[in-house]
Amino acid sequence: MNEQLVTRVPVVAIDGPGGSGKGTVSTAVARHFGWHYLDSGAIYRVLGYLAHENRINEHDVSGLTALTHDLDIEFQEEGVVLDGQNVETLIRTEEAADRASRISPIPEVRRSLLEWQRKQARPPGLVSDGRDMGSVVFPDALCKFFITATPEKRAERRYKQLREKGFGVKMEILLREIAKRDERDAMRKASPLKPVEDATVIDTTDMSIGNVISSVLEEVNRCL
Repeated sequence: MNEQLVTRVPVVAIDGPGGSGKGTVSTAVARHFGWHYLDSGAIYRVLGYLAHENRINEHDVSGLTALTHDLDIEFQEEGVVLDGQNVETLIRTEEAADRASRISPIPEVRRSLLEWQRKQARPPGLVSDGRDMGSVVFPDALCKFFITATPEKRAERRYKQLREKGFGVKMEILLREIAKRDERDAMRKASPLKPVEDATVIDTTDMSIGNVISSVLEEVNRCL
């Protein structure tokens, strides 16, 4: 596959670990500009869900890559829609997050999804949310961000989010799982989680989500 890319529409790439607030920020920015939105983390969650449903384990690389062919995923206000079915609740559990984290380091899977993700860059523009949006998927993005927060703050946010959705969770387990996924994502050979040199790094630990969104919008407007 040719890795050279010239994106013909403006792309804002927002990377960072889970629970940092990047998803909320990304959807707000996309809504503000009326652009398309890509939640790349949800793609891997969907893939993990499909693998579980089809009894394909994380070591079956050919089986996993086969699942990436002809994916019909839409990102709507109501959540992620797969083949016309809203799977938002099914893919937002901690089990789904763990499956996604185990599948996402596989180089063959990442390569197989690369073209699909790049095709989401459609007029008038795209806001892409993930872990390698600015480094691999859209290296020529108009504007790049790396949004982070301490593991404790991210666990706290995730705890509140899951409790609001009716899931029974324990803070100490969440914190342990977040630390485990952080290490796995940072150490993987394929697209490790880290900010690229030209990304604006924002630590949201002590910031309100409104202030984070305002900061990102201000920077994007400077890039336009």
